[in-house]
Amino acid sequence: MKIIGSLTSPYVRKVRIVFLEKKLEAALELENVWDAKTKIGSLNPLGKVPCLILDDGEAIYDSRVIVEYVDTLSPVGKLIPTESRERATVKTWEALADGIMDAGILARLEATWRPAEQQSQAWIERQMGKVDAALSQMSQELGENAWCHGNQMTLADIAVGCALAWLLLRFPKLEWQTKYANLDGLYQKLMLRSSFIETIPPAA
Repeated sequence: MKIIGSLTSPYVRKVRIVFLEKKLEAALELENVWDAKTKIGSLNPLGKVPCLILDDGEAIYDSRVIVEYVDTLSPVGKLIPTESRERATVKTWEALADGIMDAGILARLEATWRPAEQQSQAWIERQMGKVDAALSQMSQELGENAWCHGNQMTLADIAVGCALAWLLLRFPKLEWQTKYANLDGLYQKLMLRSSFIETIPPAA
C-alpha cells in the first residue's frame, strides 16, 4: 500500500500514525496539492491528501475513511471499538479534532492566500471561534481521564494529538496549553510514543 500525502498535513499524519500503531507498512509518496503540477486529481477528484493506494490500485480517501479501513487490517492495537455506542463516541472525538483543523486551515488560508485588503477579519474570527469552542469541549470531555475514551489509547487520542500538534505548528500564539492543562497532559503523553515521534512535521 502507498500513502499519498505531505509531511505537514495533520490528516496525513493521523493516517501514518494509525499505520505505525497497527504495525502495518505503507510507503509515503510526497505530493504538494498546492503545486500547479500536482497530479493528486487523478487519484482523488477532490484534490486532497491523504489518499491511500491499495495493492490492487484502488484509491481510498479521506483520512477518516482510511483509518477506519486500516483498523480492520490487523487485530493489533484495536483503535476503533466495535460496539456501536463506543464506536460513535470515538468517531465523534475524531470529527471534533478534524473540525479544529478544518476551521484552522480556513482561517490560515484567509490570512495567507488573500491580499491584505481583501481579507475578512470576521471570517477569520468565526473560524478561530470554532477552534476555541472545540478545544473547550475537548477539555471538558477529557476531564481527569487518562485517555479520551476508555482505559487505553484509541483513534480519538490520535486525532486529538494530531490536531493539537498542528495548532502548535501553525498557531503557536494560541496558548491552548496554558488554558487547557489536561489537553496538554494528553498531548505530552502522546508525543512520547514512537508513532508520534516518527511523524513530527518539519518546522515550516
